[in-house]
Amino acid sequence: MDLVKPHRAVLAAIAIGAALATGCSKEAAAPQRPAPEVTIVTVQPKTIPFVSNFVAQTESSRQVEIVARVSGFLDKIAYQEGDLVKEGQLLFQLDPKPFQTQLEAARGELQAQQARFKTAEATLARVRPLTEQDALSQADLDRAQGEHDAAKAAVFSAQAKVRQAELDLGYATIRSPVTGLASRAIQREGAFVNSLSSSAQLTYVAAVDPIWVTFSVSQNLAAKQRDEVDRKVIIPPKNQDYEVDIALPDGKRYPYTGKINFADPSFSQDTGSFMVRAVLPNPKKELRPGMFVTAFVKGAVRPGAIVVPQLAVQQGSNGHLVYVVNASGAAEVRPVVVGDYQGESDIIVLKGLREGDRVVVDGVLRVVPGQPVKIVEAGAAGTAKAGADKKQ
Repeated sequence: MDLVKPHRAVLAAIAIGAALATGCSKEAAAPQRPAPEVTIVTVQPKTIPFVSNFVAQTESSRQVEIVARVSGFLDKIAYQEGDLVKEGQLLFQLDPKPFQTQLEAARGELQAQQARFKTAEATLARVRPLTEQDALSQADLDRAQGEHDAAKAAVFSAQAKVRQAELDLGYATIRSPVTGLASRAIQREGAFVNSLSSSAQLTYVAAVDPIWVTFSVSQNLAAKQRDEVDRKVIIPPKNQDYEVDIALPDGKRYPYTGKINFADPSFSQDTGSFMVRAVLPNPKKELRPGMFVTAFVKGAVRPGAIVVPQLAVQQGSNGHLVYVVNASGAAEVRPVVVGDYQGESDIIVLKGLREGDRVVVDGVLRVVPGQPVKIVEAGAAGTAKAGADKKQ
């Protein structure tokens, strides 16, 4: 009995089955995936504005406390609380009658002293020639001279009392020293105002045109920017002539720009920062003291900056990265260090990119590191993807 033939038949059947399976798998293999379409930007260093932004607060450029200089009863509040008042406008009127009485009394005393002085002057004029003729003694002349000088001094004193009474009467009428917004009246009509107590505080007037905008610069930020200036990464404006514009709380840009007019020479021991103040025009009174705004400090430039769209930058486990198309057309991962945002859609890359690099912007999510990509014009990649999704 031949036992070899059955084994040969089994092997032949296995071989035929394997061949059929191999043929079927080749026919069922999926077609190779095409290279994803992407759009790119080519890195070109350029000089861009360097803008710092800070949380800031508006402040009156001249806030004056209105305080009574004399005591008396408040007769009248002559302004509309919270409204704009003009320089010299009447705000409060104290009862003027007591001060008018004091002025009349002072004027009466002045007239009396002037009459006394005239008498003393006439007496001296008579005594002097008589003394020269030895008709009167030297003591008589000295007495007449003394009375003359005392009467003259009394006139000066009476004149000073008149001026003081005139000042007191003038202080009873309280006018605004500046043009600005007047706050509420602290004292009401009929109240007694004591110039030597807290009741002397009547209100305040805050000038709002121009208006100040103040913000704080931290010690760390100041040191960082000073280092960047030393390394020529940032070039400040000539004569430190920075411009400041602001954004209102709703994001709307204020139409007027201003200048920095003061920087505190020392750091605060409480916050570790120093205060910077800018002055801006406010002709329409849109800005009121105490508003929180965003201040943008302009004037410096950043030369040789590398700027790419924000869409190109991805967040990885070890930091930020971008995809760069190399010379062979394949995508490679490039770690980068990013800086500030530039405008609404770009970002500054501080490290990781150089001139001529081709950075993937659109189609980043379809890129496979090390695999080739197809570069298309801006917008084409998104159109192609939409068409493929529609077919599916």
